[in-house]
Amino acid sequence: MRTVYLDCISGIAGDMALSALVDLGANTDYIISHLSKLPIDPFTMEFVKVDRRGITAKWLKLSFDHSEHNVGHDHHHHEHSHDHAHNHHHEHSYAHTHDHHHEHSHAHTHDHHHEHSHAHAHNHHHEHSHVHTHDHHHEHSHEHRKASDIMRMIESSTLPDRVKERSLSIFRLIAEAEGKIHGMDPADVHFHEVGAMDSILDVIGVCLALESLDAGKIIVSPVPTGTGRLRMAHGLYPIPAPATAELLRGVPLSEFTAKGELTTPTGAGIVKALASSFGPLPAGTIDRIGYGAGTKNFDHPNVVRAVLYQQEQEKSFNETIVVLEAQVDDSTGETLGFAMERLFEAGALDVYHTPVYMKKNRPGVLITVLCHPANSARCEETMLAETSTFGVRRSEWQRKALARRWIQVETPFGSVRVKQALDGEKIIRQSPEYEDAAQAARTYGIPLETVYSEVYKQLSE
Repeated sequence: MRTVYLDCISGIAGDMALSALVDLGANTDYIISHLSKLPIDPFTMEFVKVDRRGITAKWLKLSFDHSEHNVGHDHHHHEHSHDHAHNHHHEHSYAHTHDHHHEHSHAHTHDHHHEHSHAHAHNHHHEHSHVHTHDHHHEHSHEHRKASDIMRMIESSTLPDRVKERSLSIFRLIAEAEGKIHGMDPADVHFHEVGAMDSILDVIGVCLALESLDAGKIIVSPVPTGTGRLRMAHGLYPIPAPATAELLRGVPLSEFTAKGELTTPTGAGIVKALASSFGPLPAGTIDRIGYGAGTKNFDHPNVVRAVLYQQEQEKSFNETIVVLEAQVDDSTGETLGFAMERLFEAGALDVYHTPVYMKKNRPGVLITVLCHPANSARCEETMLAETSTFGVRRSEWQRKALARRWIQVETPFGSVRVKQALDGEKIIRQSPEYEDAAQAARTYGIPLETVYSEVYKQLSE
């Protein structure tokens, strides 16, 4: 397992993060191959070398060409979602960190020109301009996609399991933030912009890039958001935008600032969903460094820096974890099982149920959740939303843990990941990853124990 550190020098957006990971060494053929299997418009993805205030970086250029959609444009980033269920007209602008101009449903402070129509189940007309850090021209039509549609597309895809989990977590968080802002069910949020083809490619592309790098741990610097205002249909809104601010709850913010929107909702969703911790670059040995560029030139380098490194091996380490608890006596087994799934998606390290007897001698269940402090707020909200509890107890514990790493073991039944517990350089114990072993057993029609035996045989050689 490798560690990736995302240094949000100038904030973060989906396209910048993907470009930085590709510059870091992620395999573009691997990324494009998996993305091409999704039920989306045909696309061309390029990573162009550019200069941002003296720093050479990669910049993502996307183009679509589909007869039904009449698309011919370079990469753009849509970050706000709106639900349209009636006739209306929009004229508004958002201040983004990209330069492009749009004439359609939103007015942004970007310099590129869009003329496109949207296929909706209702009638409405949009005229707006976007000022993004990209300069390009769009003439195409979009279909609005509900969050639930995007989730189903990912779940039914052939993407690697960890890519699915990470992608779903990002889209789910963005949908929940947008739903809260707009006062609607997250599943019904129309990803009118976040669900556009380019943004779907950004989010899933980032997760595929991390998989290509075998990045099991992501650490993120404090995040700058920018300052100023962005004009929307409802008036002049502050930066960070409402959805961005909601997503960044619990995320350390940087003191650095600049006029304009530095962090977008998609960037904030990536950070919130994937970061295991926040802070400065931890001790370790740097392997590689990559830079991903936005299009606009600020007075500072408009880039995200991605660092691939090996953390220093420790015999053991102490860390703080949060323990969340709640007892319930009126939740069904199905409800508790679903809640467990959602808690792991929210970043829980472990979740377990303990039978207990409650007041009036009623049999109940004690729900216990272990998580890092950065994910505790999300886990608390999930417990309150997905179980019948009226409250959640919270305590902080110190624990000593062995260092861990993941390796790949090649067997006659395919590649299987193995988790190793380390005391310095000494391996204390190791065990195959169940999901990999189970998939191999199903594919080859053999007992699970046969796969395990082969893995241990390879490890002993």
